[in-house]
Amino acid sequence: MKKYIFLLFAILFSCRQNPKPLNYKPDTLVDDIGVSIKLNKIPEKVITLAPNLTEMIYELNEGNTLIGNTKYCNYPKEAKSVEKVGDMLSVDYEKIVSLKPDLIFMTVVGNSKQSYEKLKALGEKVFVSNPTNYAGIKKTFLDMGKIFHKEKLALQKIAKWDSVINKINNKTKNQKHPKAMFLVAIKPIMLVGKNSFINDILTIAGLQNIASDTKVNYPVFSREEVLKRNPEYIILFKSNSNSINLKSVYPEWKNINAIKKDHVIFVDADLFARPGPRYYLAVEFLYNKIHRQHK
Repeated sequence: MKKYIFLLFAILFSCRQNPKPLNYKPDTLVDDIGVSIKLNKIPEKVITLAPNLTEMIYELNEGNTLIGNTKYCNYPKEAKSVEKVGDMLSVDYEKIVSLKPDLIFMTVVGNSKQSYEKLKALGEKVFVSNPTNYAGIKKTFLDMGKIFHKEKLALQKIAKWDSVINKINNKTKNQKHPKAMFLVAIKPIMLVGKNSFINDILTIAGLQNIASDTKVNYPVFSREEVLKRNPEYIILFKSNSNSINLKSVYPEWKNINAIKKDHVIFVDADLFARPGPRYYLAVEFLYNKIHRQHK
């Protein structure tokens, strides 16, 4: 996975765009692990423990409430200057407690169960999301909209995403879907499985994931199995573009259609590996890449 560069940037705190309601009714929401979260006010201080959640906060224009995030939270640029409370798997509990957040957002896949249990034991209010597909991304975003009483804005943003996704879906639904392999790691050969949100990106963009018959989110394949399934496209992260030649690592892959036709696509890990508000841009990017190559 690519390394992230962290730059200091002064963040300006401003007044909330929407005034808080004078008579606030307590909200109760159920997060993605089935836990009910009761909120007695709109959160004024929040912490996000995953980059996709940080992006969602800013997409709702609630960046002024963000008092802590992870060192991987680098988008938008304002997120870089927020207090760092860990690297997702490793969390600084003392710092989090000292910041006195009203609510902490975390994920099932990126964060650990141990961190969740520790934060709960410390008396922190935690909302857990688990967006495994496009529908899950929209649910998490709408949940956040409800938490900040910005459901209307959230729905407007989702409508914009849907317009792009639906347009591409309409173009690809009656087309042949070439076989594709999304290569998460090269050694071992780790691919994207059916239950990963990246699988949705491939499907919507008009590709057939060669690992879609596996139940594991990120299955490990043998080099022979990849050769047997013979993908027409190989997609991998840009971080590997300057250091890897697939034919030199696995010489027999020279016989794979994707290699023979030079259908190897490098993508931005920040864009493709985060189930957040830029998801539709990842779909659009991949669709355009494939479409141009077929012209």
